[in-house]
Amino acid sequence: MSTLHQIRLITFAKAPQPGLAKTRLIPALGAPGAAALAEKMLFRTLETALTAAIGPVELCVTPDLSAPLWRDYHFDPAVEMSEQGPGDLGMRLARAAQRGLQSSQALMLIGTDCPALNADRIRSAAAALASHDAVMHPTFDGGYALLGLRRFHPRIFEDIAWSTETVAESTLARLREVSFSVQLAEPLQDIDTPDDLLFLPPELRGDY
Repeated sequence: MSTLHQIRLITFAKAPQPGLAKTRLIPALGAPGAAALAEKMLFRTLETALTAAIGPVELCVTPDLSAPLWRDYHFDPAVEMSEQGPGDLGMRLARAAQRGLQSSQALMLIGTDCPALNADRIRSAAAALASHDAVMHPTFDGGYALLGLRRFHPRIFEDIAWSTETVAESTLARLREVSFSVQLAEPLQDIDTPDDLLFLPPELRGDY
């Protein structure tokens, strides 16, 4: 089995600002509390990505980096910064994936709302990419916490009903449609709704 030596890890994130990030948690935490938790999860995700040490770590953000709000955040200098740009989530993910594969052997797209996606799971997904075109960690709500790709095809991100329970199922269908071999990893719990807060690890809990 071959080994991939350069896997770019691209973290997709909204600015953790009240009313912008984790809005479905606002009924339980309030807008400031939801934003505070989003900020904690963002920094934890970046730390996990760096710890996994599988290749360059990139933070791909919205709104653009020219927005004044980004001046309030100080990220590890090892993290490369980029912008999601315009379009729906599928267009933004496709653009990042295509760009990432121009400079790396493979890439992983991850969000910031799945504390269960630890460094060991990221490394296992990296190992799967040595023998598969794609790897996915689905989430229990029907989305996915990680999508790894060794090749690009725009179809993977087309005609997906984003933020619904069909995202992972539809994405798998697209991958098979373009004849990608896929390793499906275990489903993980993400933190999107008030009920999900039961699954927060102790270090992320707080007085929101």
